[in-house]
Amino acid sequence: MNWLRDPTAETTAIKRPRVQPPASLEGLTIGLFDIGKTRSNEFLDQVEKRLHERGLKTLRYAKPTNAKVAPVEVIQRVVTEADAVLIALSD
Repeated sequence: MNWLRDPTAETTAIKRPRVQPPASLEGLTIGLFDIGKTRSNEFLDQVEKRLHERGLKTLRYAKPTNAKVAPVEVIQRVVTEADAVLIALSD
């Protein structure tokens, strides 16, 4: 079994089973998550453009700053609205 380390701000690391990626993005809503790093919004703009060219639906999410954990409200929106998420880690 593959394991994924959960990078959320917890006092001890938690290992969770890796979720199987979808076989296709067709018909899914792709969340594009900006963690607040420099130029990550530019990166996501280009990714979003390419996904739209393929007829895929996207939603944008963002943390207020890269120095803080995403607010619970933002995380809840991602969980309920997106089928798959791409997180921008850019500098």
